[in-house]
Amino acid sequence: MKKLAILALAGAMAVASLTGCSGIKDNEVVMTVGGDEVTADIANFYARYTQAQYETYYAAYLGDDMWTSEVEEGKTYEETVKDSVLDLLKDMYVYEDHMDEYDISLTDEDKTAIQAAAEEFDKSNGSGEKKKVSGSREVVERCLTLQTIQLKMQDAIGATADQEVSDEEAAQKKMQYVTFSLTTTDDDGNSVDLTDEEKEALKEDAQTFADGAKDAEDFQAYAAEQELEATESTFDSESTAPAAELIEAADKLTEGETTAVVETDTAYYVARLVSEFDKEATETKKDQIVSQRKQDKITETLDGWKEETEIKVNEDVWAKVKFTDLKITMKQQETTDDASAETTDDTSGKTTDDTTDDAADDISADTADDAAADDTSADTTDDAAAE
Repeated sequence: MKKLAILALAGAMAVASLTGCSGIKDNEVVMTVGGDEVTADIANFYARYTQAQYETYYAAYLGDDMWTSEVEEGKTYEETVKDSVLDLLKDMYVYEDHMDEYDISLTDEDKTAIQAAAEEFDKSNGSGEKKKVSGSREVVERCLTLQTIQLKMQDAIGATADQEVSDEEAAQKKMQYVTFSLTTTDDDGNSVDLTDEEKEALKEDAQTFADGAKDAEDFQAYAAEQELEATESTFDSESTAPAAELIEAADKLTEGETTAVVETDTAYYVARLVSEFDKEATETKKDQIVSQRKQDKITETLDGWKEETEIKVNEDVWAKVKFTDLKITMKQQETTDDASAETTDDTSGKTTDDTTDDAADDISADTADDAAADDTSADTTDDAAAE
């Protein structure tokens, strides 16, 4: 049975207030999607969950000012991530509006999993933390419901894609090749280009190898005899790795033939076509083609629905959600699989058969105020931010 980690929501959260109260009210409308209102509590909760992921996994690399730093000219990291949160919410509400078209509904198992995850989140967090992130039990259940619907819809839409792929369409060849790199590494580990004289000498070495490999019965064994390493790779005419020039040369060969020296900007190559049809690689390619067709079908269907839907964002309300006013991080701990649900993969739209239930990810934060008297798992510097 397929299982989904609906959201890593069931752990303890600790929230550090960094500025004053944002002034956002849970019942304010952040966005309308068709006839549906996306209220601030839903939007804030998703935003804070996303914020926690980024601060946990990227803050060490991006620094304390990550949210105010620019991702591109004129756009901060905060603005970019908040845009992605809004896009996710738009998608989920649109999917919900079209459930009937695919006979999608929540099963008793889905509802039980959602309720269990929401209950775990509710028990694991103090009232202060929950208030700051709009994490009421009702909000958590609503968010999990939206996500579950989205994933079930993606699975249903993807299933309508053409899943028949012929051997001819997916055919993969197999080659073995030796690389003569035009760069080397100095004593400090830096990559250094060869001189023109060194490149010329290397080309002669590659030519000598090519001459000998042409008549060798076993290309890989011959390379080893020359103290060189032969790499094995499967490909088709549209492949580009390790180099488009090598693919083009190898694709012209019949089984057992060897290329001349293939020149690129970064290396010389010599290759042999080992098989004109690699069955295992071809089957893998078929799976990739079907997966891409499913994704394309999902994207095409969703985009069509969104074009037909009137979507309005209340920028003034959304601007009140600021990642610089709270600090949230996550910590992992092992728990049971209670919050799993039968469905597909994550919000990217791709489907999958198995995922782990990380509904017990914990969220923690450093704080500076000992006044957390409501049995929360972190202190806050400004309890007014919870109001």
